[in-house]
This record gives sequence, structure tokens and C-alpha cells, in this order.
Amino acid sequence: MARTSKKFLARKRRHKRIRKKIFGVANKPRLCVYRSSKNIYAQIIDDAKGITLVSASSLDGELKGKFPQGGKNIEVAKEVGSMISKRAKEKNIEEVVFDRGGYLYHGKVKALADVVREAGIKF
Repeated sequence: MARTSKKFLARKRRHKRIRKKIFGVANKPRLCVYRSSKNIYAQIIDDAKGITLVSASSLDGELKGKFPQGGKNIEVAKEVGSMISKRAKEKNIEEVVFDRGGYLYHGKVKALADVVREAGIKF
């Protein structure tokens, strides 16, 4: 019988608590971060319309040649952050609400957020 880990349940509780307060609208969409054991994903979502405006991940074709051995996790997260910020600028998105997805704000999540802030997107 499969058991759900305590870490996963704690993250789900944190994410549920965060999502009660965070909502993305047209002028200030939500920057949602998801990370798996191998990859990291980021999306900018307009919750009012229910559509994804911009997305980037470590599986995108732009990153295929940059990290042949998979790369360091922090380095890949920084590249995904720069890709999402570049694509957001192309769509004239200047301000977002940051949704860390229940993950603790350190490591890959913090690296991605810092790069997005440095690129000029306001949280």
C-alpha cells in the first residue's frame, strides 16, 4: 500500500494556504513555480480568464545544449528565470504576484525569483 510522504503533505498544506491569498488578474498575473526532482517549471497565469500567458521550463529547447550533463540545479533555475522574464517582457508584463507553490523560499525557487526581479519584473 502506497503512503504519501509527510513532506509532500506539508507542501500541499502550505500551497493551499498560500493560494487562498494569491490571485492573478490581467494587470498583475500570478508567477507560479513548480519543481520536480529533476526539472523546474514557471508559468505566468491570468486566473481571472484561466489562461497561461507565458511559460518556461528546464525542458525547453533553448536549454538543451547549455547543460549537457543536466547542469547544477541552481544554474538551471536561473536560466529558467531569465527565460520567463524575457518572455514576460515581450508580452508587456511588468508586475506579477509570486506563487512559490508551497515550496520553501530557498535554493532553486529563490534563485529563479531573484533572476526575475533583477530582470525588472516587480513582485
